[in-house]
This record gives sequence, structure tokens and C-alpha cells, in this order.
Amino acid sequence: MTVRIEKSGAVWTVVHSRPEARNAMDPESADALVDAFRAFDRDPDAAVAVLWGEGGAFCAGWDLKYAASLSDRARFDAQIVEGLGFGCGATAA
Repeated sequence: MTVRIEKSGAVWTVVHSRPEARNAMDPESADALVDAFRAFDRDPDAAVAVLWGEGGAFCAGWDLKYAASLSDRARFDAQIVEGLGFGCGATAA
């Protein structure tokens, strides 16, 4: 698991733990962070959430090793474009 939650009373520390990748973001981490913060939002006793990157780096950005695995355009479209809900050619309103 790339994300864990440590609780101390009403304070939650959401820990992103991919130190081998300097906490670079991949789909699994992104989903886990969304789940953690949704859980925080649902907890009426939670007051403060702190996001912390374990292992000396907060976040190195997008995981480029993962990105390199997406050289197939169809896979990229399915996993990233459609998965994130950003349509190709989307325009600002």
C-alpha cells in the first residue's frame, strides 16, 4: 500500500510512502490518496489532515518510469485520459 493513515485524536497524517520513487505519483498512489481524503471527509471526529511524504521527499511529480510504460497510445488513452476524465481536445469554458 502506498498510502497509510496515522491518527492522533482529531489529527490525521496521510502518509504517501513510495520512497523508492521519491514519492512520485502513479495511479495507485493517486487513488489511495483520494480514498484517504474521502475517508477523512466522512469522519465527523476528524479535524485536521496533514499530507506527508515518507522517506525524505514530499513528491517528485509524476512517476516517469510509469509514464514510460505508456508508449502504447491506446493504453495511455484508456488509463490516463479516460481514467482522469480529461477528454482529448477539451476546451476551457
